Order: sequence, then structure tokens, then C-alpha cells
Amino acid sequence: MNLNISNLPDNVDELKAIILDYQAEVERLEEHIRILRACIFGRKSEKTPRTPVNQKTLFDMPEPETPPSEEKIEIRSHKRKKPGRKPIPEDLPREEKVIDIPEEEKTCACGAELVRIGEEVSEKLDIIPARVKVIRTIRPKYACKKCEGASSEEAPSVKVAPAPLEIIPRSIATSGLLAYILVAKFVDHMPFYR
Repeated sequence: MNLNISNLPDNVDELKAIILDYQAEVERLEEHIRILRACIFGRKSEKTPRTPVNQKTLFDMPEPETPPSEEKIEIRSHKRKKPGRKPIPEDLPREEKVIDIPEEEKTCACGAELVRIGEEVSEKLDIIPARVKVIRTIRPKYACKKCEGASSEEAPSVKVAPAPLEIIPRSIATSGLLAYILVAKFVDHMPFYR
């Protein structure tokens, strides 16, 4: 209803009827707003809504009555894991370090000698840093005593085995060292000056 002052009726009874209609419309809209607010902001649960009394079941068959069972069901409790660390793998090499008390402390306050009854063992992981070694490549030279000094390109007087192929010619670094440096720089993000 679109009302202007110009098209309102002059009769008081008609005006009262219009006001009552508007009040009923306002109450209906306020109830609608309350329901929507309850849906949006109200308490929620994941329970399914109750089925109405007059609604039939899906299969329309009576459910069989099951007699209550008198058997006691025994529920086994679960086994709890013991706290602790996983053992260090046995295939790793081990170095034993024995830390013993001094000989003068191996006597009791009563004067008797203490007897070893056990030991406390703890294992820790350690890493041995990379080891650097020098590889000396020896290439023997051979010469003929008979042809001493007389040489040609076809028959040289001194023979040497060819040098092994190198990644960087005339470098002191082996391929293993270069691979280590590249992994340290680009995989482990270590600077060159370390």
C-alpha cells in the first residue's frame, strides 16, 4: 500500500482500519525478522529436527522389538605406549667413552671397597665433519737410453701416461670436492667463506 496524505480518506473509521492493517503487517514483519535472526545468530546444533507425529516412516513397517540383552560386554582398555625416544639404529658405528669415578672415591665411608653393580648408558649422535685429503697422481715418465736426445713428433723420446680428465683443467679441486662445494653453497645455503 502506497499512501500519501493527499489520497488518505477523510473518514476516521477508514483511517483506523488502515492503521490496524499496518500494525498487523508490522507485527508479521517483526516476527519474520526475529525468526531470521534466530536462524542466523541463534544457537545451532547438528541434531536432526524431530519428525512430526503424523509423518510416516520411510519403510512403513513396524520395527521388531528386541529384548534387552543381559550379557555384559567387556571392553578391553587400550595399551598406552611408554614415553621415550626411538632407539638409535644399531648399524651406526659406536665409540664408547667410559667416565669412571677416581680410584680414591671407590671406597665407602665405612672403609669397605665399592662394588660395581651396573651402569648408566646414554647415547648421543655426533657427526664427523668432512675430511680433506690430498690425492697425488703419479704418472711415470719413460725414456729410451738409446735414443737419448733424438726425438721426433712421430717417436718422442719421453713417454708419459695421459693425465686423467678434469672438470676444471689444471685445477687442484677434484670432482668430489666441487660437488661438495656446490651442495654446500646451493643446497645447504652455506657461504663460501665458511
